[in-house]
Amino acid sequence: MEERMSEENIEEVRVLEAQIERLQAEVAVLQGQQQDNNMDITFHLKGQMQDAMSYVCGRKQGGGKEKVLSKLKEEVEELEEDLKWQTRMNAISLDSCTTKTLQSSGSKLVQQLCVSGHCSELVFQVEFQLSEVKEGQGSKRMISDLNVVMDDSDLQSFSSFLSGVEESSDLLLLFRTLRTFSDRCEDRCRTFQHFQEKYPSVVSLPGGCRSEVMALNHPELPGCILFAHWSVEVSREGAVAPKINLLTKIPERALQLFPSQPVGGAAEAFQSLLRILGPEAALESVIRAVSLSQHT
Repeated sequence: MEERMSEENIEEVRVLEAQIERLQAEVAVLQGQQQDNNMDITFHLKGQMQDAMSYVCGRKQGGGKEKVLSKLKEEVEELEEDLKWQTRMNAISLDSCTTKTLQSSGSKLVQQLCVSGHCSELVFQVEFQLSEVKEGQGSKRMISDLNVVMDDSDLQSFSSFLSGVEESSDLLLLFRTLRTFSDRCEDRCRTFQHFQEKYPSVVSLPGGCRSEVMALNHPELPGCILFAHWSVEVSREGAVAPKINLLTKIPERALQLFPSQPVGGAAEAFQSLLRILGPEAALESVIRAVSLSQHT
């Protein structure tokens, strides 16, 4: 009985040893295949890297270093021309752009960007985070933590809009509205300069041509001044519109000399002219009315 059990144990050990040998052989085959695959990949990548380095260094067959440099120069010139075209179209010039990588993995890339530039006379700096997440075959980009700094002390009407843009991180709305706002400010500046040159004895610009105020000095009443206050209002949704009011400065003595004259009617009449004629024509009507009084 004991001999029979011993023979059975020996047989089982032989079977297990055979299985172990087969498994070891399979492992050796798999290891060999893995090494071959790694070598193929290494050689393939090495070949690609060598081709790329040879191309950059000018050692690729069919072209020398001069040809590579010429091609790079053409690409740079094309990029510069494209940048000029974009600047002319958008009226926005970028002065600098810095990028800092905050997170980088196989599926997600997070970068901190800081962009500075100007739109006409408006100088700006924009900071934001750009996240790129891979989704299947494509990727999705998102903007967050938007912060806008404008280098101009006279932007009260723009502050509410900037707050809304920072909350929504709507970078496209920011630049689109910035250009429209700048264009309206330029319209005001050109109009003020035009009237000052055309009516130098009447029109003055106390804060310069880029300010919101144009003064009309009444020649017959010293100290009596009409102020055209032209602001550019911006809503939180990015709607840009001019807002012009006519204000009066009349000394108390002058009011006593003309107690029956409705002083407040000038502002109301000017608003009626605005609705009918528009900003430039309405302002010139007031200026000409003041100018004519010099010859009466």
